[in-house]
Amino acid sequence: MPNIAERREQFAAMFTRPLPADVDSSATTLGGRPALELRTTAPGTAGEDVLLYLHGGGFVVGSARVTAHLTAALLRHLDGRAVSLDYRLAPEHAFPAAPDDCLAAYRELLDSGVDPQRLVVAGDSAGAALAVVTMMRARDAGLPMPAAAVLFSPAVDLTLSGASMRSKDGVDPFFAPADLKWLFDRYLAGGDGAAPEASPVFADLTGLPPLLIQVGSSELLLDDAVRLAGRAGADEVAVTLEVVPRQPHVFQLDDESAEAAAALERAGRFLATRLDGEKEDS
Repeated sequence: MPNIAERREQFAAMFTRPLPADVDSSATTLGGRPALELRTTAPGTAGEDVLLYLHGGGFVVGSARVTAHLTAALLRHLDGRAVSLDYRLAPEHAFPAAPDDCLAAYRELLDSGVDPQRLVVAGDSAGAALAVVTMMRARDAGLPMPAAAVLFSPAVDLTLSGASMRSKDGVDPFFAPADLKWLFDRYLAGGDGAAPEASPVFADLTGLPPLLIQVGSSELLLDDAVRLAGRAGADEVAVTLEVVPRQPHVFQLDDESAEAAAALERAGRFLATRLDGEKEDS
């Protein structure tokens, strides 16, 4: 059984991709944590748009660099920059360290003068859950909401109570339920998995901005996405749910997949449309 460090190395080796030649990356800090800032070198992309990206990895593995090609794909649709956060990971730093870091990053962006109408948020898997929790906590703290958020395969029910945990067991090519339980147990460290800030599928989502949720039909986490969309809709949040047939967890990571490219294109257009709408309204 690999240890935590080996799991992180394996995850990085499996999913890290080179950045496009026209995307520059630089190390920075945000909310007291390391972060990766991305900018495109294309003409006309030096505007005020900001994307805050939160990486996945079950709250235990992953980094800003591993998913940087997803961040870069979304950035192509923006006029500005993206910042991907290296929040603290479990088990060294259990819940609520990661959501604390994400809220601190969000708050620093606003405090630095970023216009919330020019700010969008995205994340995959655990990072998608953290994106939802960050917006909930920002709302509760009286902070303005971003213009929109994109959520890839959100892991928003740490109790593993979704029906797809059973119906997709053996169909999901990456996970068995025990794999997810192992990750979530490291993160929760004995805490309540049903707490809204751990599992936002059980939260009040009132006041959140427009959401785009993408999920593959082959995922154990399929029902996390479906129920999150239902919860958002019941709470009067504008939400778009895309279930892509026969695709696995965070299928957008596959840079050779036509389905991934098409999904990232739709996600980027979704963010751009909301930013354009805010621009026209302001």
